[in-house]
Amino acid sequence: MTIPAVRLNHAVLYVADLERSIAFYQAAFGTEIVAREPRANAAFLRMPRSGNHHDLGLFGVGHQPPRRPGSIGLYHLAWQVDTIEDLEAARMTLAELDAYTGESSHGATKSIYGKDPDGNEFEVMWMLPRASWGDFENAAPVERLDLAGDVARWGGTRTASELVPVDA
Repeated sequence: MTIPAVRLNHAVLYVADLERSIAFYQAAFGTEIVAREPRANAAFLRMPRSGNHHDLGLFGVGHQPPRRPGSIGLYHLAWQVDTIEDLEAARMTLAELDAYTGESSHGATKSIYGKDPDGNEFEVMWMLPRASWGDFENAAPVERLDLAGDVARWGGTRTASELVPVDA
């Protein structure tokens, strides 16, 4: 029998400097601290529109050699936004934070990539409406992102609103 999970609820990262990482995720995503555990040098953060207790746990472990990119372990986390305009704003925010690392289209999803102060990679993604997946239903290409064209085509289309109420 398989585990009847419905989605990934939260992620937890080891970080070198807990306060620096908290500040980054607050500046990048507007997270709020919902809990701290001083004995573990940990903080638990929630996204502004989240219905979770926490979306991200951070455990400060002190400075250590960084994991070599492409080695075994977590590649990246993906944070979903509701509109293509939110994705456009994410690119600007990450650029302002000197955290932007790239972008791509995966057909059914459009993605911007970044790194936190410890080099943990993450993706900010927007998903096309399910009825528009078409040939991308069972494909995940890596293509050039035409964000201006996607904003012109999909502007105002919400695709994550059903997960969390818009006024939350």
